Amino acid sequence: MTTGGTAALVRRPDGSTRATLLELLFDVVFVASLALTSTLLAGHHSWSGGAMVLLMLTAIWWTWSVTSTTTEFYDPQQRPIQLILMVAMVGSVGMAASLPMVSDGHAMVFAISYVGTHVIRGIVLVTSLHRQRHRSAMIRAIRFLFWFVVSGVFWITGAVSGTVNWGLWTIAITIDLVSAAARYPTPRVGRVPLDQYERTTGHLGERYQQFVILALGDIILVPTLQVSKGELAGLRVTALFGAFAMMLLLWQVYVFRAGELLEAGAGPKSGRPARLAPYTHLVMLVGVVGTAASFDLVVTRPTGTTPVGWLILIMGGPALFVIGRILFTLLISMVVPWRRMFWLPLPLLALPWAGKWPPVLVTAVVALGLAGHVLSPGAVRETTPGLRMRRSDD
Repeated sequence: MTTGGTAALVRRPDGSTRATLLELLFDVVFVASLALTSTLLAGHHSWSGGAMVLLMLTAIWWTWSVTSTTTEFYDPQQRPIQLILMVAMVGSVGMAASLPMVSDGHAMVFAISYVGTHVIRGIVLVTSLHRQRHRSAMIRAIRFLFWFVVSGVFWITGAVSGTVNWGLWTIAITIDLVSAAARYPTPRVGRVPLDQYERTTGHLGERYQQFVILALGDIILVPTLQVSKGELAGLRVTALFGAFAMMLLLWQVYVFRAGELLEAGAGPKSGRPARLAPYTHLVMLVGVVGTAASFDLVVTRPTGTTPVGWLILIMGGPALFVIGRILFTLLISMVVPWRRMFWLPLPLLALPWAGKWPPVLVTAVVALGLAGHVLSPGAVRETTPGLRMRRSDD
C-alpha cells in the first residue's frame, strides 16, 4: 500500500525487507537494457568496441545500484521513492533505446537519460527531506546530488557535438565510481558516515540476488532470439542448450555461494558488503553480458573456426563472473576458495588450439571447467556467520 506524503521517508530498521512489486518491475526494465547491451557487444567485439560497451554498461549498472541503495535507505512504499523508481525506469528506457545509436548522433539521449535520472532523484530527495526536516538524511542526499552534478557536466559536455567524446565520458564514469568509493566527500558537509552503510538490512542482499538472477536469464534470452530468426539446425540448438547449461552453472555459483554474503552481512558491521557489492557485482555483470554475447555469436555460426574476439567472449565471460564472485567472497570474509580456483584457468590450457575448433566445442570446454569449479568439494564453507575473518585451505 502506498503511504501519502513524506512521513517516515527513511526506512525503519524494523521495517519489511521484502522487495516491492515496483522494485521488481524496475529490475525487469533494467534487464532489458542488459539484453540490448549483450547484442551490441556481439556486434562490437573488438577491443575498442568492447571498451565502449563496457562504459555504457557501467553507467546502466550504476543507475541500478544507486537507485537500489536509495530504496534500501528510504522506504520504497513512500510516494517520493516510488517517483524516483519510475524516473529511473524512464531513464533506463532512454539509455537502452539509444545504445545502438550512441555513435551515430544520439549520444545526448544517453547522457540526458543517465544524468537526469540521478539529478532528479537527488532533487526529489532533498526537497522531500527538507520539508520533513530530516537533516542527516537530507545531507546524505545532498552529497549524492553534488557528485552526480559534477560528473553530469562531463557526461553532457561529452555528448554536445553529437559524436561521443569517450575521453570525457570516461572521466565522468570515473568520477561516479571513485566518489562513491570515497563515500561522497562534499564541501562543508564531509563524507557519508560509515554508520549509514552499517544500517543495511536483508533487503539489499535480496535486491542484488534478484537482479543477478534476472540478468542471468539474458544468457538464454539473447541466443534464443537469435535462433528464432533462422533455421533450427542441430548444432544451433545444441549451442542453445549449451547457453542454458552455462546459465545454470553461473546461477549455482552466485545463488548458492556469493549471494549468501550479502544476506549474512546484514545488520551490525554490514557496511563493508554494502560498499563493495556494487563493484564486485559489476565484474559479475560484465561476465554475464560477455557470456550472453558469446552465445549470440555461437548460435549464429556454431561450426568453423573460432575467431580471437569470439574466444575472448566465450572464455572471458564466465571467467569474469567467477572472478567477481571470488573477489566478493575474499573482500568480505577473507576466505580464498583455493580448491575451486584451480578449475578457473583450466579452459585456458586449450587456448593454443581453440582457435581451430568450432565455437560450439569451445563453449563445451568452458562449461566443463565451470562445472568442475561448481562441483569442487569444500565450497560450502566459504561464508562464516557474522562475516568473521578467517582463512581457508579450500
